[in-house]
Amino acid sequence: MPKLLEFDNVSVEREGTMALRNVTFSIEDGEHVAILGPNGSGKSTLLKTVTRECYPRYPLESRVRIWGEEVWTLFELRATLGIVTNDLVATCTKPYSAIETVLSAFFGSIGIWPNHHVTPAMETRAHEVLEFFEVAHLADRLMTELSSGEARRVVFARALAHDPKALVLDEPTNSLDIRAQREVRDAMRKLAHNGVTVIVVTHHLPDIVPEIGRVVALKDGRIFFDGKKEGLLTAEKMEELFETPVGVEETRGCYNMALVG
Repeated sequence: MPKLLEFDNVSVEREGTMALRNVTFSIEDGEHVAILGPNGSGKSTLLKTVTRECYPRYPLESRVRIWGEEVWTLFELRATLGIVTNDLVATCTKPYSAIETVLSAFFGSIGIWPNHHVTPAMETRAHEVLEFFEVAHLADRLMTELSSGEARRVVFARALAHDPKALVLDEPTNSLDIRAQREVRDAMRKLAHNGVTVIVVTHHLPDIVPEIGRVVALKDGRIFFDGKKEGLLTAEKMEELFETPVGVEETRGCYNMALVG
């Protein structure tokens, strides 16, 4: 079985700055992983390299593979690796119903247009994924009328419409209140328990739900550490990563971090 994701000696330059520097790591099928790092560490560039918005600076010396393939189209990517970013959430928060928003995933659009032919199978799948994220009762509500947590879960459902093997969630709880954060993290845990590989890109330790066993930390565009979270999510390591005094607490596999002093 090929690896889900492989980066081999990848360097990416953005606006005259090396945003990624010789990054090498891989993620296995079924392995739940967090990509952790402060703002400016290279997390967004790494994600944009997966989606082909950015390309390696030295293509002959590096490789980026998804399921063993170096070349893929956007539709091929959606069918195997769903990606939810904050930009996508903002783009989807339009005056379309939740069910339309999910159905539009089949057409690469936002909302359903007159030229789109929605099949019964598509409708069935759209209702299934809304039910999975416990927002089926909101199917006919406009996205602009939903709470931030509800809207985020609808966009998760949209990403799941193609039945991908894995979901990449970029800063999944960003700008959410405490209740919405819990709803989204519960949804992440449900995904992991139902056979969907979860990759979380974040700078919030609480986003690293108990099902995530491995952390790949980025700092200044390089891999800072990579391994099992139990030995790495410590106050000492977090102080080095974020360059500020912090305390770290762990409760039943959930981690939290707070400033000290």
